Amino acid sequence: MNLEEIAKKMVAKGKGILAADESTGTMGKRLQSVNVESTPENRLNFRETLFSSEGMKNFIGGVILFEETLKQKSTKGISIPDLIMQNGSIPGIKVDKGAKTLAGSPDEKITEGLDGLRERLSDYYKLGARFTKWRAVYSISEKFPSSQAIKSNAHALARYAALAQEAKMVPIVEPEILMDGSHDIDKCYKVTTDVLNECYNELEIHKVFLKGTILKPNMILPGSDCKNKSNSEEIAKKTIECLKKNVPSDVTGIAFLSGGQSEQEATRNLNEINKINDTNFLISFSYGRALQQSALKVWSKNTKDSKKVHSVFNHRAKMNGLSSKAEWSENLEKEFAA
Repeated sequence: MNLEEIAKKMVAKGKGILAADESTGTMGKRLQSVNVESTPENRLNFRETLFSSEGMKNFIGGVILFEETLKQKSTKGISIPDLIMQNGSIPGIKVDKGAKTLAGSPDEKITEGLDGLRERLSDYYKLGARFTKWRAVYSISEKFPSSQAIKSNAHALARYAALAQEAKMVPIVEPEILMDGSHDIDKCYKVTTDVLNECYNELEIHKVFLKGTILKPNMILPGSDCKNKSNSEEIAKKTIECLKKNVPSDVTGIAFLSGGQSEQEATRNLNEINKINDTNFLISFSYGRALQQSALKVWSKNTKDSKKVHSVFNHRAKMNGLSSKAEWSENLEKEFAA
């Protein structure tokens, strides 16, 4: 498959991306929250349970892995990338080395990981990865994000994307505006506009083939501490408007991150966005917590009961698959809960 075909398969109608690329530290915190020890075996056990589910076959087009998981073998002795491919999905890899303090603006972050990236990408390709992910993170306050943070992160994202395509892998470009703060929805719209504009300026300069990319943005949401909450209709309207104005139509797919949203909020908002999607973009999801959290809680009670874990994960994956086609409804959640 060429880059455009891979990108289309990752966000094919009714499918989205499972973000299972939590670092060892982040996954450790998740396991700790459900009283399970964070060992390589436990991390693999949970992820392999998800990767073996029916929900994977029917609703997941791509899986983002952490380097540890990319190199692991399943309990049946096959590599994790092969297990994912057997279930009809495409394996990918998070390649950045995390957000570090930005020199010159110590309250902001710059994502690192470009050093040695060309060589790492070559290794990841040999291990079976066919797409990659790099996350830049921006916080909103009266002063931030600064133009320095916007420009330096966009430049890094573009250099990464060019290297990924050189290595025959689809880059997921993830500029995340954090929900933290008391800003309103219009402030989020403005900052997202500035960030996306700078990202696509840099991607053009670096000659990145946009049809062979996926954008993983935040939805346009008010800050988590904002007193003026927005309903799903307003979130959808502003999100679509922002994408139409700032994302080139050549981009194949948009797979939203869930950020700080609950499982059902992320599903509901994606459904509303697709109801009014009048763009060329395939609009879907790239969720981590919003796909895994309920399954993780069930798994922690009995790590051997894969049937129950599958049931919970399959439901969440199906709900988001339906949302990517604007076919989700609240009643489907109530029926499952009953």
